[in-house]
Amino acid sequence: MIPEERLEQILQRFQYLEAAMAEGASGAEIANLAREYSEIKPVAEQITAYRQLLTDLEDAEAMLSDPDMKELAAEEIPELKAALPGAEEALQLALLPKDAADARPAMLEIRPGTGGDEAALFAGDLLRMYQRYAEARGWKFEVIEEQATELGGIKEVVAHIKGENVFARMKYESGVHRVQRVPVTESGGRIHTSAATVAVLPEAQEVDVQIDPSDIRIDTMRASGAGGQHVNTTDSAVRITHIPTGVMVVSAEKSQHRNREIAMQVLRARLYDLERQRVDSERSADRASQVGSGDRSERIRTYNFPQGRMSDHRINLTLYKLDQIMQGDLDEIIDALTADNQARLLAEMGQ
Repeated sequence: MIPEERLEQILQRFQYLEAAMAEGASGAEIANLAREYSEIKPVAEQITAYRQLLTDLEDAEAMLSDPDMKELAAEEIPELKAALPGAEEALQLALLPKDAADARPAMLEIRPGTGGDEAALFAGDLLRMYQRYAEARGWKFEVIEEQATELGGIKEVVAHIKGENVFARMKYESGVHRVQRVPVTESGGRIHTSAATVAVLPEAQEVDVQIDPSDIRIDTMRASGAGGQHVNTTDSAVRITHIPTGVMVVSAEKSQHRNREIAMQVLRARLYDLERQRVDSERSADRASQVGSGDRSERIRTYNFPQGRMSDHRINLTLYKLDQIMQGDLDEIIDALTADNQARLLAEMGQ
């Protein structure tokens, strides 16, 4: 049973926010009020619906003593009681603690793992998969750093994804993605296993991460590439090293000024992610075992092309629709991962 005092506190806060916004406020203040209002409104609506259901049930039971209404009440009561568990579960889900980063844009990083050229080609396939998924959801997908191989694979790619609830959906993609297929470079038709690593980081603003200029070292160098006219001949590539943590970021676009912007953007995201992981580990000793923990070393998924099968090892989910998945059809996977995480949180609340 959900404590009534907690529900009342949330409704009172919602009413205060409504009144404060109606009275008007300064730019920064109204933005903060609007943000909190949009977050709390779905919860307030669930509370109101849950309370209304309880009131309707109480009224129906009272009607049993009225001979004229008894028959109608007897019909309504089973329906109202049957609706209660669903309403209570919906309310519990609405009350789950929210990840403060869920609504943020995300930085996506993909790198080949074991498997040589085939791993680099698979990294490119993952990049296109996420591009198609972003397009289907109406997100803006911008590749801000990309190093390609001569065969058309990816040595490393960093992308910026903007849209509604990007990190909430994409955060479950962090980890090692394994592929089993016959490489295009394999003449004997043998199935190879290779891997690529995906990291999804919430975008960080300057207010989230304060970087002391004395804590970073900035080096410029000549960019390298796959060859041809696109290789830079000037020292435009930028490498920024955060000395306290050892985090290093390299950007090798054509403009040195743009490279500094990109490198600092990625550096802020990585430092913000490190701080989030530190806080999570302090909050829960077993956090690393949970879905969406962001453990880059965890093998999370296998893509088996000969069998057309995708297996997500965290929740034992297997789908035989690999072609659609590689075309960006990821919602069924992400919905299942989200539901699993919500179930874990509900279990924690019940302890």
